[in-house]
Amino acid sequence: MLEKLTPAGRRVLDVAAELFYRQGIHAVGVEAIAAGAGVTKKTLYACFGSKDQLVTAYLVERDQRWRAWLQRWVVESAAPPREKLLAVFDALDAWMDRADFRGCGFVNALAETPDPEHPAHAVIIGQKRWMRQYFEELAAAAGLAGPADFADGVLLLYEGATVAASAGFPDAVRKARRTAEILLKA
Repeated sequence: MLEKLTPAGRRVLDVAAELFYRQGIHAVGVEAIAAGAGVTKKTLYACFGSKDQLVTAYLVERDQRWRAWLQRWVVESAAPPREKLLAVFDALDAWMDRADFRGCGFVNALAETPDPEHPAHAVIIGQKRWMRQYFEELAAAAGLAGPADFADGVLLLYEGATVAASAGFPDAVRKARRTAEILLKA
């Protein structure tokens, strides 16, 4: 769907992404998105079909952008395999240092779309499963015994740090990184 966007559809998705992340999915109506994109509600619906589909498209694109950015960061860290696991936390810390950080967009969306039948739900769960799988791949490449178990534990650190940081706990990601480093050494 995203590769076939018209220029109007692209504007709608860009405006929706900014508003959904900054204000919340339920707080933003299609009227505000259409007005911000300079289109009619009819055009918005012609491009996406429904607000639920627009939310889903927003999350799909956010997921694609995060995966590409994170993988590039880890590869460019040029660190040994064990250090690449820690580079994920460095990347998260850098991402959060942006002025517009308002928590994890997927955790925020999950809180607003808890219904497993909502089309965005599968995208959110898929993103979290991908993160766990990515940790497992990095752990296997680092030669860790039990990479799946390590991935389970480090994902909890990663997700916990993300939520704690959005709740105002200082240095949450750096502290989670230090804990992951201890697990690596164990």
